[in-house]
Amino acid sequence: MTLSQLLQSDATFEQITQHLDHLDALARRQETQALDGRSQKVLYEMAAKGPPIDFAHFVPEGTKDDQEVIHAGRNSQPAFRLFEKRWCRPSGHPGELWGYNEASVRPLIGPGYFVAHLTENDGSDPRGAVVVDYFMQPEGPVPEGWPGIRPNSRGLQMFVYNKMRDYMRRVSEHVSIGAAYRMEKRIMGYFVLCREEET
Repeated sequence: MTLSQLLQSDATFEQITQHLDHLDALARRQETQALDGRSQKVLYEMAAKGPPIDFAHFVPEGTKDDQEVIHAGRNSQPAFRLFEKRWCRPSGHPGELWGYNEASVRPLIGPGYFVAHLTENDGSDPRGAVVVDYFMQPEGPVPEGWPGIRPNSRGLQMFVYNKMRDYMRRVSEHVSIGAAYRMEKRIMGYFVLCREEET
């Protein structure tokens, strides 16, 4: 069974996690990027039963500071569904991860830079232990090759990223699921991420 089929069955969250952990990198990416909005909502709700997510999920231990780690994503919006979130652990900024959104529309809407940090009280927020915070932007040099930082309050990207926070839950070793909030109000939108393995 595929991930989509499991989410439409009576599979447990543990079975879904095991399924994803046993897939190879290509199959895992393909199955996560096949999830429609309804399946993403189900997965986000199921992930509340799992262990809290941490920084090492997004940037594994042993990764050098300022080294890029790519997560392939699919959102539940009606258009431009496929994207990547690119992350790094910034040197000199403990307690943070930095990142931006890479997609075919980035030249139009901007990179959507963010700072990820633990949610209130060291990750105890029931929405997710790590928040992707678009209210904040990196304070310092970003990895070589990343686009220039543009405030999320300017240009067309303000309609996508401004005043947004995404709350993240762990699904498996490589896969996470997020829910989007604008000004702390739930908006329509989930997205699934699959961390790519180093080659």
